[in-house]
Amino acid sequence: MKPLAQNVQIRPMTAADVSRVMEIAASLPEAPQWPEAAYLTALNPESTPHRIALVGAGPPPESVQGFTVASLLAPQAELESIAVAAGSQRLGLGRVLFDALANDLRAAGVLEIVLEVRASNRPALAFYRSAGFGQTGLRRAYYADSIEDALLMRLHVT
Repeated sequence: MKPLAQNVQIRPMTAADVSRVMEIAASLPEAPQWPEAAYLTALNPESTPHRIALVGAGPPPESVQGFTVASLLAPQAELESIAVAAGSQRLGLGRVLFDALANDLRAAGVLEIVLEVRASNRPALAFYRSAGFGQTGLRRAYYADSIEDALLMRLHVT
C-alpha cells in the first residue's frame, strides 16, 4: 500500500467535515458540486434514501483528504461521489475509501453498486474499471454544464 493510504483513517463523515469536503469538491472540476445542505442531508440517518458517507482523514486525524458518498436502496447502491484532494491523488486513498464503502454496503445488504461518470473522465473510468465496474449503458448529453454523455457502470459485490 502507498504511504498516504497507510496513514489515513477511514471514518463516517460528520457535519464538522462538510466544509473541507466541499473545499475538496470545489477544487476538482469533475467532482459533483453539491450545496452544503445536500451533504448535511446525506449525514441524516432519517433521510431517504439512506446514505453512507465516509472520509479519509489524516495525518493529522482531523485533516480530511478524501470522501465518498453512496445512496442505499438495498439490494442496490449508487456511488454518488468519490473524491480525493489533488495533493493526495495517486497514493491509494481512493481505493481505500472505495473498499471501505463497499464493505459497509455489503454489510447493509447491497448486491450491486451502480454509478454514472462523464465519458471524458479518463482517470475515473480507469479507477472504476480497476475496481471491477463494467459499463452497462450510456446517457447521451446527460451533463448540461458542458454537453457530455454519461457512462453507466455496475459492480456486483459479494
